[in-house]
Amino acid sequence: MTSHRTYNILILGASYGSLLAIKFLAAGHHVTMTCRSATAELIRSQGIRVRMPIKGRPDVGINGLLELNSQDFGGKLAACTPEQMTDLSRFDLVVLAMQEPQYRQEGIRELMARVGQAGLPCMPIMNMPPLPYLARLKKNNPSLDVTAYRPAYADPAIWDDFDPNLMTLSSPDPQAFRPVDEPVNVLQVALPTNFKVAQFESAAHTQILRQLEADIEAVRVRVGDSDVELPVKLKVFNSLFVPLAKWSMLLTGNYRCVQADVMRPIRDAILQDRAASQDVYDWVASLCVALGAALDDLVPFEKYAQAADGLAKPSSAARALAGGATHVERVDLLVQTLAAQLGMRHASVDNTVALVNGWIAKNRATTT
Repeated sequence: MTSHRTYNILILGASYGSLLAIKFLAAGHHVTMTCRSATAELIRSQGIRVRMPIKGRPDVGINGLLELNSQDFGGKLAACTPEQMTDLSRFDLVVLAMQEPQYRQEGIRELMARVGQAGLPCMPIMNMPPLPYLARLKKNNPSLDVTAYRPAYADPAIWDDFDPNLMTLSSPDPQAFRPVDEPVNVLQVALPTNFKVAQFESAAHTQILRQLEADIEAVRVRVGDSDVELPVKLKVFNSLFVPLAKWSMLLTGNYRCVQADVMRPIRDAILQDRAASQDVYDWVASLCVALGAALDDLVPFEKYAQAADGLAKPSSAARALAGGATHVERVDLLVQTLAAQLGMRHASVDNTVALVNGWIAKNRATTT
């Protein structure tokens, strides 16, 4: 029987990363977060607070949201800037909790190099799978040319120091945001779904994930006279393709928010022409199957479409482009490039890529 360990976990990114951090801390594990200096100072003095709805318990907390405070849990929380994180020897796992273009920022880029060179197992929570993770797909598809995907990344060289055998991927399915007019150490969960993570190549590293999965599952928080089970679990899968199930959703909804002159809500991108949306969704799913996914790894279109009515805003990528961003995550371009290697293409996906390219070119021209 495997002995129980308390793990030391490094999380890059204190915004979305706070959600997984609070789960680790509640389960008794220790977390260090890297972030801006002012945020690190606030976290060191006050901890982090995460608010989440509890299914079937609208009476819990304030406005139906239970607030979890890191200072109430057994796990120890630390915070520092990327530049201050020089000793990586004590960490068992690194969580990459930022969007792909952010890793090119000064300080973070250098820390990423140190993490890769340290040979630590890494679990990104990203829509955009790191290049080393895509290299693991070559086991089922030896003909895949991973170098062809480099143009889809803001700075592909960042990933050159990472060993594919030490890289897994978790889907960022839970949705959370920083409430307006609240300190930056507060996060609110809007959609309390689960993190779905693929196993590592190494059984020993996968065992870390499975212990974290079990420890998070076991957490109960005392509220009044009852113990409350918390949502947002970590679920470990043998398949490499479960974290890629979101690709269909991103290509059908998030990126199709981008239009020539304006951005439309995700709801409109999906429901204005439901048949066209399902066609894109199913085509991306067929790409995942061609890469080696089983149908059980994926999410049916109907389940996704049912949630569309509640998606009343444009996606974060669309809003960023409308705000002048010169870099966004390019899952659209990655999917197009992967598909081309397998002899697959879709006119709607090609159009989406062209529209995103156009916005980026326009934004870059404005900033030069």
